Amino acid sequence: MTDTLTVTGMVIKTASYAEYDRRITVLTVDRGKITVFVRGAKRPGSRFLASTEPFAFGRFLLREGRSAYNLQDVKVDNFFEKLREDLYSFYLGSYFLEIADYYSRENNDDEALLILLYRSLQALTSGKFPGKLVKAVFEVRSIVVNGEFPGLSEQERAAARPGTIHAFEHVTLAPIEKLYSFTLSDEVLEEFSAYAERFALRCIGGRFKSLAVMEELGFYK
Repeated sequence: MTDTLTVTGMVIKTASYAEYDRRITVLTVDRGKITVFVRGAKRPGSRFLASTEPFAFGRFLLREGRSAYNLQDVKVDNFFEKLREDLYSFYLGSYFLEIADYYSRENNDDEALLILLYRSLQALTSGKFPGKLVKAVFEVRSIVVNGEFPGLSEQERAAARPGTIHAFEHVTLAPIEKLYSFTLSDEVLEEFSAYAERFALRCIGGRFKSLAVMEELGFYK
């Protein structure tokens, strides 16, 4: 009898495989980033059609293969449907998925990264926070989670507004569950966001596809 296991995670990438199948990448609590094959996911009326879309978060029942997993069943707790109602939020959320894909590894302890991703998507869809703030917070804290954040240099601290310094202290030190518990003035948000972008380019490197699309649409400059 083939062993099965249940993992909690989020679909961060989806690709077609054969005519009706899908290959999905799931960021999980216990096993890091894993590849899962889903038979018949694209067939009309498939029960796996929506649950294998990016952002789907829930519990996945898997059968373990030699080099990947096969989906047996899934219970989705959150589809983050609101992201699909607004192009800006959708592509910004997609950018978060790309960073999560960049940083995560198979068999890694990626629980903190998954919680950060989930909380950030919640903040993005809540309507309580500007997208620019959620983007900056996610960029900085994802670097922190992966142990690469260098901190503000003495020169940067000397040049930054006090509110910007406080924002960095909160984002780097607060529990992830309490991360989105502050707002910033427009001036401080602009400065904090600019610093966050520099750290993202320095630590993560390159540009992600979602940001390029946002630039083309005029959402991101």
